[in-house]
Amino acid sequence: MGQPVASRGRAATPTLGKAMLNKYARAFFTRVLTPFASFLIRRGVSPDTVTLLGTAGVVAGALVFYPMGEFFWGTVVITLFVFSDLVDGNMARQLGRSSRWGAFLDSTLDRVADGAIFGGFALWYAGGGDDIALCAVSIFCLASGQVVSYTKARGESIGLPVAVNGLVERAERLVIALTLAGLAGLHKFGVPGIQYLLPIALWIVAVGSLITLIQRVVTVRRESAEAEQAAEAAEAVQAADEPSATGPAAGESREQGSEAAK
Repeated sequence: MGQPVASRGRAATPTLGKAMLNKYARAFFTRVLTPFASFLIRRGVSPDTVTLLGTAGVVAGALVFYPMGEFFWGTVVITLFVFSDLVDGNMARQLGRSSRWGAFLDSTLDRVADGAIFGGFALWYAGGGDDIALCAVSIFCLASGQVVSYTKARGESIGLPVAVNGLVERAERLVIALTLAGLAGLHKFGVPGIQYLLPIALWIVAVGSLITLIQRVVTVRRESAEAEQAAEAAEAVQAADEPSATGPAAGESREQGSEAAK
């Protein structure tokens, strides 16, 4: 996946940090974080280490705070570690590295972070939140998010472009879930009625993920059919270009056989 080093080869799939910051904010934070990235490089810290620590922080924030119903503080912790997405890319750019391994690691750990976030919601509703329906919705969000990502990766692995973005991709899923979860957490600070924002977020993500999954499956089916039709047409053209058994070559052979018989 030879993309620009700044994204460590992952321009096609937005990281959580890139999803939560617009291009102007990213430019600002890139300038702010560059000295810190340089400091880490001088200390011998690798971009992969930053990626791993960032994911560990997201997982801890989600699985420690969310099951206790501490949605505000959990989101604050997760957001702090989100900046590792910008730091590791900055470090990779300074080191001049464009690593397939870095791209693979980022993409794999993204799935881990996603699972932890929605798993934390599910644990809350299975326990103190005491809502089996929302627990099930949280689990669906977790599973559908993984499958949505898999459909694109699998389609591309068999040579299809999978030329569709979908209604709710990873960036949208996480921005919706984390923003409304953080706001819902303000209920513990005395803000009335705001706790309902999290259930709303989960339903939006669940429905949006289902629609996105259908969009991608339909796209892969269409592209697969088009690829097979193109292959069949190419085979037909190739077969038409080959000399037939009754063509000039065959006639020449019969003429040569007749001369030999004489």
